[in-house]
Amino acid sequence: MNPHLARRAFGGRRLLVGVCGGVAAYKVVETVSELVQAGAEVRVAMTPEATRFVAPLTFEAVSGRPVASDLFRSHPAAGEGGEVHIALSDWPEAVLAAPATANFIAKLAHGLADEIVSTTILASAAPLLLAPAMHHRMWGDPATAANVAALRARGVAFAGPVEGHLASGEVGMGRLTGQDEILRALAGVLPGEGDLAGLRVVVSAGGTREALDPVRYLSNHSSGRMGHALAAAAEARGARVALVTAAEREAPAGVETVRVESAAEMATALERALEGADVLVMAAAVADLRPRERSAVKLAKADLPAALDLDPNPDLLAALPRRAGLTRVGFAAETHDLLAHAQAKLEAKGLDLIVANDVSVPGIGMGSADNAVTILGRQGWRRDVPRAPKEAVADAVLDAVLEVRKSALGRKLES
Repeated sequence: MNPHLARRAFGGRRLLVGVCGGVAAYKVVETVSELVQAGAEVRVAMTPEATRFVAPLTFEAVSGRPVASDLFRSHPAAGEGGEVHIALSDWPEAVLAAPATANFIAKLAHGLADEIVSTTILASAAPLLLAPAMHHRMWGDPATAANVAALRARGVAFAGPVEGHLASGEVGMGRLTGQDEILRALAGVLPGEGDLAGLRVVVSAGGTREALDPVRYLSNHSSGRMGHALAAAAEARGARVALVTAAEREAPAGVETVRVESAAEMATALERALEGADVLVMAAAVADLRPRERSAVKLAKADLPAALDLDPNPDLLAALPRRAGLTRVGFAAETHDLLAHAQAKLEAKGLDLIVANDVSVPGIGMGSADNAVTILGRQGWRRDVPRAPKEAVADAVLDAVLEVRKSALGRKLES
C-alpha cells in the first residue's frame, strides 16, 4: 500500500496482530513493520506454534512492544494480576490473524480457545480479519470450506488466500495473499467509514495515443501517475471508483478500471462510467490532434508522409454531460500564464474546480513523483498546494471536491 494511503488508513489506530503457526509467519513481520511505519500502534500475540517459525523477539523489534505468546505468563498489557487475553481483547480497534491456518480457522469456527491468540479473539468484540495460508488440499477440504462459511456468516472478513507456489513445492490455492491486499482489507474492517463513502467517483488518467499506423502514434508525456493517485485515494476514502486510463500503469487495487488508447475510446468509456456518478475528475492529458487517416498496416519508412494531415480531437471535458449533483474537475497543465489559462478553462468548460500545475518546473512535471498545484473554483475560490508527493496532492484535490460539494448543498438548502 502506498505510504500516504497507509498513513491515512492506519495513523493513530490500535491494531492487534495474531500470528499463527504457518511457514508464512515470517511474512507477517513485514506487515507489522508497515503498520508501525504508517503510524499505527501495534501489539502482537503469537500462538506457541508460531514461535517455532519466528522468534517473538523479531516482532518485539519491529512493533516496539512486548509480544504476548504465553496465555499463563504475566504480560504488560494485562497489568498486575490481570488476565492477558482479556486485556488484549479490550484494546484493539481491529484484529488481524495471519497466516490463518486450517487448524486456527477450525478453532475459531467452533469456539475453541486454548492459546493466547484464539482466547483473545474469542473475548474480543473488535472486527476480525483472517489472512489464510495452507496447503491447497487443506484449503479445498469441505471441512475448511464449512468453517470459512461459518465465520463469514458471523461477519469475519477474509483476505485471500491466492494461487501460487506453496511451501510443499506445489502450486495451488492456499498461498498467503499479498501485503497490499492484507493492508487494504484491514483498512476496510476498521470502524468508521471514509468521507467519500456513498459517492461514485470517475477519474480519467494518462495521455491518449492517436495512431498513425499499428506501431506509430501521436501522444504526450503524461504518465497517468496523478490520475492513478486520485483513483487510489478516492477508493481509500470509501468511494466507488471507476478509472478510465490510457496509462500503462498498474491499476489501483479495488478500483474498476477501463483501459483505453485513443481520445474516442476514452470518450465512450467515460460516457458509460458517468452513469450515476457524483464526481468526475478529468486528469487525463487527451491528445489535441489525431492523424486524419490511419493505416491498417505499418507504413514503410519510404511511404511516411513528409507532413501529416491532422484533425482536432473533441474537447472531452467540455462535451461530457453537465447535470445537477455532478461535480466536474479539470486539470490545466501549463508552461506559462498558469492561473490565467486555468481560470479561462474553468469558465469555458463550466467546471466546479480546475487543478493548475506548471509542468515546466523541474520535479513536478509530467511523469514526476511530486506535484505542486493551485486549485481554482468559482467566485474566486482558491487553494494552493505546495510541492508534495502526488498521493498527497490527490488527497488535497479530493478535500477540495468535498468542500465545494458541501457548499453547493448548503446553498441548495438555503434556497
